[in-house]
Amino acid sequence: MILYHGSAFTVPEPKVIISEIGKDFGFGFYTTNVKEQAVRWAIRKTKIDMKLNSNANAVLNVYDYNEVAAQKDLIIKVFDKPNIEWLEFILKCRSDVQFKHSYDIVIGNIADDNVGETIAFVMNNIMRKEDAVERLRFSKINNQMCFCSDKSLAYLKFIYEERV
Repeated sequence: MILYHGSAFTVPEPKVIISEIGKDFGFGFYTTNVKEQAVRWAIRKTKIDMKLNSNANAVLNVYDYNEVAAQKDLIIKVFDKPNIEWLEFILKCRSDVQFKHSYDIVIGNIADDNVGETIAFVMNNIMRKEDAVERLRFSKINNQMCFCSDKSLAYLKFIYEERV
C-alpha cells in the first residue's frame, strides 16, 4: 500500500515523533493514503517552518507499507468511522500528553480543523459526545495512519520524495 507524509523536508527514515502537544492518535509518525491531504499538510507545515528556516520546502514523502506482514506481527487499531470510541480515544490522546496506548499502528479518520472544532466543543463541555459524533457523520473526513512504535516503522519503506 502506498502512503504519504507531507513535511517541510525529506523523511527517508521515519521516527516516532514525541511532542509537547497531544495528537489524534498519540505520538507517532503520521501518514495517509490520500495524496492531496499529504500535499496540503506539506504546504501548511512549510509555511510554519519557513519562519524558522527560510530554506524549508514542501515535500511529499512517499512510502510503501507492507500491510500483510504488519497485520501478522503488530497490534493495529482500526477506527472504521467516527464513533464514540474514536472520539474518546482522540480526546484522551489530545488532552493527556502522558497517555500511552498499546497499539503499534492506529488507523482512522483525521480530526482536521473542521472536525477539531467539534472535538474542542466536547473537550470544553459545550457539546455531548453523542451529538459530536452525529455532527461528524456529515463532515468530509480524511484518513490517517499513525505508526506509534519503532517496531511498526520497519513495515514502512521510503520510496521517493516529491517537491510540491
